[in-house]
Amino acid sequence: MSEYRQDLFRYVAEEFAEDYREGELPRREFLRRSVLLGGSILGARTLLASLGVMGVSAAELAEAQTAPPQNEPAKNVYQVAPDDPSIEASSVTYEALGRTNFAYLARPKGVASAPIVMVIHENRGLQPHIQDVTRRVAKAGFIGLAPDFVSPEGGTAKFTDTAQISAFIARTPAEAHVAHGLEAVKFLKAQPGAQAERFGMVGFCWGGGMTWRMATLLPDLKVAVPFYGPSPSFEDIPKIRAAVLGIYGGLDNRITSNAPATDAALAAAGVKHQFLIYPGANHAFHNDTGQNYKRDAAENAWATTLVWLRGNM
Repeated sequence: MSEYRQDLFRYVAEEFAEDYREGELPRREFLRRSVLLGGSILGARTLLASLGVMGVSAAELAEAQTAPPQNEPAKNVYQVAPDDPSIEASSVTYEALGRTNFAYLARPKGVASAPIVMVIHENRGLQPHIQDVTRRVAKAGFIGLAPDFVSPEGGTAKFTDTAQISAFIARTPAEAHVAHGLEAVKFLKAQPGAQAERFGMVGFCWGGGMTWRMATLLPDLKVAVPFYGPSPSFEDIPKIRAAVLGIYGGLDNRITSNAPATDAALAAAGVKHQFLIYPGANHAFHNDTGQNYKRDAAENAWATTLVWLRGNM
């Protein structure tokens, strides 16, 4: 398993463990997700031990494995409605990597050409919230595309259990995710009126980590805005040509604790960047459908994101 794949697998596992320790995830649901991530009861026991969760029996894991999912109820919260008259937005498909890939595309209505922004979803897949963010991108004057990284399994909409989505994303080789992302970039650049030379990327949680990773691989990327995502290998940071806006929650110590070292590595490499750390905000504070939503921080972060996109393309 590559170092990058290990990092993103660990990222998902630690997110589940953190939610469990903070009382946001019931024990049985945490154990059920651990079995999904570990691939088996034996794999789950090994994973749990690495997370410092000891004394879990095979019997308890077997019971949890058969329990019904306890997903957070979906909320239909839209800041830009799907039928907003100022944009055009819809689900789309495209052929690449020997399969049909799913995505969500939004663009300003009546505009012949516009800069482009790719939006990368959290480890729960292409949920309605990310579709809404993509519409916000279009409302701000960009052509936005959110690829569905669950496409190899038939797409996010196929699943009702978001933990299965997270497990698939975590267990998939990083190289496969990167290949998917690069093909999505090609599809976005090929859209009618796409100003391919004015190209930005925004990602959230796991998608923030992917945004960091893609920034090291795309020399023509002008702007990268990772929201609380794990940073790439510091050895790869000098490859970044994009202007980076890193957005963090002050309470999200699992991710934010690495911000000072990442800041120093970017400075040493001469990468234009700015970090925003919001006091009192936790992981996923921008997601207005989640329990960690912090409105003042989310609104400021999004306004700053748009300023950063417009000012660095």
